[in-house]
Amino acid sequence: MRVLDVNDDFPIRTNEPVHSGKVRSVYWLSDADSARLIQERDYPVAADSRLAIMIISDRLSAFECMWKAEGGLNGVPGKGAALNAISGFWFDTFKSAGLARSHILEVPHPLVWIVQRAEPVMIEAIARQYITGSMWRSYDKGERDFCGIAVPEGLTRDQKLPELLITPSTKGILSGIPGVPEVDDVNISRDDITNNWQAFKFDQASDVAVYEELLLNGFNVISRKLSELDQIFVDTKFEFGYAQNASGGRELIYMDEVGTPDSSRIWDGSGYRNGKIVENSKEGFRQALLAHAPDSDVLTNKARMDERFAYARETVLPASMMMDVSATYVDIAERITGKTLQVTDNPREEIIAVLGGEFGLIQ
Repeated sequence: MRVLDVNDDFPIRTNEPVHSGKVRSVYWLSDADSARLIQERDYPVAADSRLAIMIISDRLSAFECMWKAEGGLNGVPGKGAALNAISGFWFDTFKSAGLARSHILEVPHPLVWIVQRAEPVMIEAIARQYITGSMWRSYDKGERDFCGIAVPEGLTRDQKLPELLITPSTKGILSGIPGVPEVDDVNISRDDITNNWQAFKFDQASDVAVYEELLLNGFNVISRKLSELDQIFVDTKFEFGYAQNASGGRELIYMDEVGTPDSSRIWDGSGYRNGKIVENSKEGFRQALLAHAPDSDVLTNKARMDERFAYARETVLPASMMMDVSATYVDIAERITGKTLQVTDNPREEIIAVLGGEFGLIQ
C-alpha cells in the first residue's frame, strides 16, 4: 500500500496558488469550472459558488511537526482514506439527524473531496467529555478555570467530567480583542466570543448560540454511535463557516473534518472500564513520540519550538510506529463505517484519471 505524501503538485486546472496545509491541499477552481460542475453534478449550492478540489495526503503531523520513518515512509498507509471515510460517514449521519450540512459536495475518490468555498468562523470549536491531555496537565498544575468555566476540585486524570465542556480557542491570529493575546490557538471564553462576535467573523450575535448548538449536537451524535461500538468519544475539535445554499442564503455549516482520529480522542470502552487507556486516535502516536524522544519536554514546551522543529527534521522513526498508526486508523474507520476501507497502490494515477476523465479538471 503506497502513501500519498506530496499532494500540492497535481495538474489540476486552477488560477490560484495551491494552498497546502499539514495534511490537505486545496485547489480553487475557476468561476467557469465551478459553475459547470454545479450545473452538471446538480450540487445543492448557489449557482455562483466557488468550488475547490481538496486532496488529502497520508502525511502525519503531531506536536505541530511532520514525521517520517525508515524506508522512505513519509506518511501512514491508509491514513488519508480513513480520515475521509470517517468524516464522510459523520457528515451523512448529521444530515440524517437534521443537523447542518458540510462543505463537502462529492467524494470522487477516497483521497479527494469536492468542496464549496466557505468563510470560516475564527474559532477552533473544542468539546471535552473527559479531563485528559492538555486540560489535565493544566488542572494538575492548579488551574481551575478553563475558558471561563469553573471546574471543581478533586478530579482525577482521565475522569469523566461532570458535564460536557465547550473550551474554544482562536483560529489564527486575531487582533483588537480585549484580553486575548494576538497569537494563534489561544483559549477564549464564551464572553470573549459574544462580546466580540464580529471579530470572530460571525454574521450576527445570535449565531454564537447556533455554533454551540451544532457543536454539542454533533458531539452527541458521534458519542452515541461510538458508544454502540464500545468506544468512548473523549474530546474533539470542530470547525464552522458560512456558505451559500441553493437559494442564495448564507448558512452556518460544518467545515474540515469531524470525529476522526486526527481531530478527536477516542478510547476503547472495555479498556477504560478495566482501568486502562487504549487510544484509538492519534493520541497513541503522540504518546509513542514522547516515549521515543530523548527529551520529551522539547515536544510539549512551546518555548522550545525551534528545537522541536529541528528534532522533527532530523528524526527518522522506526517504521513500526507508522504501521501502528495505520492499523489504528484503518481499524477505527472500518468499525465506524461498517465497511472495508478503500485504499489504493496508485493514488496519484487514480486521482488524475478521475478528475481528468469524469470531471474535466486536469490541465
